[in-house]
Parts: sequence; structure tokens; C-alpha cells
Amino acid sequence: MARTPTAERSSQERRDRRDRDRAPEREREDEFTDKLVSINRVAKVVKGGRRFGFAAVVVVGDSKGRVGFGTGKAREVPEAIRKASERAKRGLVRVPLREGRTLHHDISGHFGAGHVVLRSAPAGTGIIAGGPMRAVFETMGVQDIVAKCVGSTNPYNMIRATFAALANLESPRMVAAKRNKKVGEIVSRREMTGAAEADAASAE
Repeated sequence: MARTPTAERSSQERRDRRDRDRAPEREREDEFTDKLVSINRVAKVVKGGRRFGFAAVVVVGDSKGRVGFGTGKAREVPEAIRKASERAKRGLVRVPLREGRTLHHDISGHFGAGHVVLRSAPAGTGIIAGGPMRAVFETMGVQDIVAKCVGSTNPYNMIRATFAALANLESPRMVAAKRNKKVGEIVSRREMTGAAEADAASAE
């Protein structure tokens, strides 16, 4: 049965309306960048033998201070990565950045046997960090940082220890609110401390 022009027009309008409704979702997905940190082949022993699958760790961020990580398991690699990406987007956290490029202060984090140390750095330093931590900072939008892993090099422990450190990061505005002071007082004191440390280092 041939379709009338009116029916074709109405179906086209429905498709256009559906595309318009999905456009914001696509835009939200496009603003995130994801990086595959690790992919492992895992095996489950069953009655008939071993059943193989894949476990993936993915880091997702918007390059503006929001970042998250997720893990996923599946029989195929693409499906495991998709699951990990979806979980990472559901668990995004916002990290305060200094001038939009580095951390406000030095911080350390622990998870299990993993121990990481994150240090803020001056402009032009770049990202000095290992593989899993580098993926976190690149997707988060950090431009200058020095990071060191002094514990377990397991990607899972390194990622979780890094997020544990970032969870304790505070901006001058947050510190000022806790101490009932102005942001200018906190920042000026930090600058004075930094200048004194620089003078002591030059004297040595």
C-alpha cells in the first residue's frame, strides 16, 4: 500500500522532532573525553572449562575540572569499554583548579597498597605523571602538575588513590568559608609562604 504525502510528511516531522530531542544528549556526550587506562583478560572457571572475558578501566572528563572513572566486564572488549564509560559518567566529581591549569596545593592519597603524591606546578611544567594518573589529569584539564606513585603500580589502586587525593583538595574559597575569613587573606598568606620558601631555596 502506497503511503500518502501527508503520512510521509508526518513521519518526517516525527523523525525531526526525535532528532531535536536527542541533540542535547549528544552534545552532553560530545563534551566528555574518555581514555582507556587498562584492559585485562579474565577467566571464570565453570563446569565445562574456562569462560574468558575482558575487564576495562576507563577515565572520563570534560577538560574543565570534572572527572570520573569506571570499570566494566564483558565477553567482548567494546562492550566492556562501554560499560566502564557509562559508570565513569555516572560518578563524575568536580575538582577545583588553580587558574584552570593546576592544583591549589600539594596533596597525597591512599587506597590499599597504592600511595600517590600530587604537587602543584608553575606554568609550563606540563603533566609529569605515570600512565593511569596521566589519563586522569589529561581528561580533567590539568596542564601543569607533578605526580609520583610511591606504592602499588596496579592501575586500579593508582586510579583510586588519585581520586582519594583529589577528594581532599580544597580551594581558597572553601578554606575561607570554613575559617570565616576572606579569600584575599588566604591567598595573600599562601603567596607570602611561597615567597619565603623560594628565598630559603635560593639561599641554600
